[in-house]
Amino acid sequence: MKQEFERFDMKAPPVRTKWYLRPITYLLSAPDVKKHKNILKKINCEGLKPPFVLLCNHNAFMDFKVATKAIYPWRANYVVAIDGFIGREKLLRDVGCICKRKFTSDTMLVKQLVQTIKNGDVAIIYPEARYSLCGTTAVLPESLGKLCRLLKVPVVTLICHGHHVNSPFWNLHERGVKPTEAEFTQIFDAETIRTTPFDEINRKIVEMFQYDDFAWQKEREIRTTYEGRAEGLHKVLYQCPKCNVEYKMSSQGTVLRCNSCGAEWNMTELGELEAVSGETIFSHIPDWYEWERKNVRREVEAGTYSSGELPVHVDTLPNAKKFIRLGNGTMVHDMNGFTVRGTDVDGDPFEMIKTVPSLYSCHIEYEYLGKFGDCVDLNTLEDTWYIYPEPDKCEFSVTKMALATEELYFAFRRANGKEYAPGLA
Repeated sequence: MKQEFERFDMKAPPVRTKWYLRPITYLLSAPDVKKHKNILKKINCEGLKPPFVLLCNHNAFMDFKVATKAIYPWRANYVVAIDGFIGREKLLRDVGCICKRKFTSDTMLVKQLVQTIKNGDVAIIYPEARYSLCGTTAVLPESLGKLCRLLKVPVVTLICHGHHVNSPFWNLHERGVKPTEAEFTQIFDAETIRTTPFDEINRKIVEMFQYDDFAWQKEREIRTTYEGRAEGLHKVLYQCPKCNVEYKMSSQGTVLRCNSCGAEWNMTELGELEAVSGETIFSHIPDWYEWERKNVRREVEAGTYSSGELPVHVDTLPNAKKFIRLGNGTMVHDMNGFTVRGTDVDGDPFEMIKTVPSLYSCHIEYEYLGKFGDCVDLNTLEDTWYIYPEPDKCEFSVTKMALATEELYFAFRRANGKEYAPGLA
């Protein structure tokens, strides 16, 4: 691309939240928190005050609003992906947001978090780095324990329940779920974190991050009467468990359907699946998702995993102004990782290669902004590419690519003698 675009300034120091914005952020969050009758429990927090690290799970935008309630009136710096800054960079910087390009090793971010702690504020991190696909824990980075030890301050977790079943990533329409719940728990104080081994810090964080929104919904018998509650679920559940065919699932209203064998499931008001006829197989949505993961793992272990060559168009986000069409090309995801090649709007070639060791997971989008389609988000420290396979030219699932990215990385670790730690990458 002949035109050189201004790049987002990733080195800018974190801004302490403007004093006049602190009550405003609380007031903007309060109506939704109240609407969903959020129950916030604080555990082992006697005497807790900033600076500290707050690790939050991530299911919906409501997570941010509950976090605001949990720490008010303290100041905080929030780690936020660059696409969150689009069109509102100054505002987000002023409320304390720190920009991050997803799934990159960013030493500058560590320096910015150190500065947050030096300022005496709360460092808020969403270590799953994307919304959960089905309301269960996403893989966490192994570097988390080292970061917490480095910062030498208390570590607190905020685990929210109900936000996925209220507004799932695959269909953001609100279901009116209430009450939602959250636990705000100090898991290490400043003295303990300095002497606890990295592995033990990670083990405790993973333990605290175990959650399952659909199981939570069923246990509390919270019903969702939204008539389109299954719409979009086929994005996550892309493979039929009755005929094993991939990419033929669809959804409408409360029904999930396989267009290959005709099997249908009804999604109940309690968030479970019931076969319209015959055996249900998976009534619990996360069980179906984990079955898909096991199938991907078998392909990886056999060395046969490949998306094939997919025709794509690529949008680039060099700064926080807007996405820019880079050009058209192809994407292959296989045993070597991601390879994206094409020609930009000026006729020049472009390429991004993300090897298996370089990427323990990846961010995907379903119908981005409701109009742009499904995509894979790949990043360098200087750029972000949203890569859209052309649905009228190929069959694919970005969910399968996300699962395969993780399974390829786990296989790489095993091949290099690194023991697999559940929940960590």
